[in-house]
Amino acid sequence: MFKKDKKSTVAPGQVDTLIGPQVVIRGDFHFSGGLYVEGRIIGKVIASNGEAAQVTIAETGIVEGEVRAPNVVINGQLVGDAYGEQVEMHPKARVNGNVHYKVIEMIAGSTLTGRLVHAETIAATAQDSANVHPINADVAIA
Repeated sequence: MFKKDKKSTVAPGQVDTLIGPQVVIRGDFHFSGGLYVEGRIIGKVIASNGEAAQVTIAETGIVEGEVRAPNVVINGQLVGDAYGEQVEMHPKARVNGNVHYKVIEMIAGSTLTGRLVHAETIAATAQDSANVHPINADVAIA
């Protein structure tokens, strides 16, 4: 009876699901829309295919597992790989894993222990590592 309109984007700051600071989730978490993590997720965080989605790991948030979403915003801790069309790493971001992206924004103070892998590299052969940039230090971008 009612037709649900699919949004092509998630509005900045939109929160459809909140994982509070005292919440611990064990297992894979599938979502659409805006997901805001202040607590802890032990497992994969995966956006529904074809849906507009953004996952935000807040300063107090921890994800132990991979994150897959069109938009990934990190200001907390990620132990695992991130896959996103657009990835933002804010000053308190601590990532121990690889970041796969099309567009990335890294703000001074964010830390990545892993590799930056541009989306074109994913499609290229494993032998071609021209666009893979190993990072093993604090990122300081002015």
